[in-house]
Amino acid sequence: MVGFSYFLSLKSQLSHYFCILMKTLRFLLFPFAILYGLIVGLRNFCYARGIFKSSHFSIPVICIGNLSMGGTGKTPHTEYLIRLLHNKYRVATLSRGFGRKEHTFRIADHSATALNLGDEPLQYYHKFNSDSYQNKITVAVEANRVHGVMDICRERPETNLILLDDAFQHRSIHAGLNLLLTAYDDPFYTDFVVPVGNLREFRTGKKRAHAVIVTKCPDFGKINKAGIAAKLKLEAHQKLFFSKINYGPLISLDKAAAGENTRNNQIILVTGIANPQPLKDYLSENNTIIHHFNYRDHHSFSASDLEEIHNLFDKFAGPQTILVTTEKDAMRLKKTEFEITTKKYPWFYQSIEVELDQQAEFDKLILEYAEKNS
Repeated sequence: MVGFSYFLSLKSQLSHYFCILMKTLRFLLFPFAILYGLIVGLRNFCYARGIFKSSHFSIPVICIGNLSMGGTGKTPHTEYLIRLLHNKYRVATLSRGFGRKEHTFRIADHSATALNLGDEPLQYYHKFNSDSYQNKITVAVEANRVHGVMDICRERPETNLILLDDAFQHRSIHAGLNLLLTAYDDPFYTDFVVPVGNLREFRTGKKRAHAVIVTKCPDFGKINKAGIAAKLKLEAHQKLFFSKINYGPLISLDKAAAGENTRNNQIILVTGIANPQPLKDYLSENNTIIHHFNYRDHHSFSASDLEEIHNLFDKFAGPQTILVTTEKDAMRLKKTEFEITTKKYPWFYQSIEVELDQQAEFDKLILEYAEKNS
């Protein structure tokens, strides 16, 4: 175990120096960031002045997006909206399907996988394609959002509300309600456009939002809401909400059965998301994380990845050791070719849901928009 501790220490030092190097390179690329931001700004100007046209649809269209490259919690917030709306509307989610190998329009069905649908849409399909939701939720993917909405309306004409997942920068389609997400520990007002920072456009893009949600907050009573509101500098018509993540039980990867929240366990954590730190902090409260396989966002797991993970488990695991991943990563681990291998190990994924501080007011905003535009 001493050798393993030394390995972790060395890896941590190398990671620290790599971060310093990357920060230096980002500032050297400052002129390119300005150029990129100006190009995106010019594009937005053309849409705002009607030089470029946005397509309007006769059903409610709600966009869930952000200014940053990721890590703001769009997926659980989209799931919140599905739960809120599914009793009154035939809801369809439309995503790009990041990381999928196909590039054509597709509606999720029993043959859907992360390779042909993408991990997040697959998660929506598995979670909401059930009797409790009366199979009323359509999950679709298409990079061109305008074509995607038209295809949904043609193939599922009963659809009467669209949720656009991660489409804040897709100006070719007009969303009647734009929800802009920003993470509490990494708000867009402290960031800059790529490649210096992680923003997809200048902060002024916030003006298109009807509501801003500060996500991944700690306890609501411990945050300075007035201070955050002052830094966001929202306009009078823009609403501000705060949300946090509530962690549920661990779910067995192969049995899809809920288990108790774990305590006093040794955990090998496996993540391929933009910001795994909140999950790591939560699991560390009552468990010991002996290693964290921290892959890039939307990482496509390979057989060699699993071999490395399982080899570490075989070498250092004790009777209380488990493998834990995120729900989104679990979608990419559920490959047919992985089933035999993963069933031999105690794989779990952490379930989560979001909670909003002003839930009644938020729900009212969503439901009133949907009703007025139906």
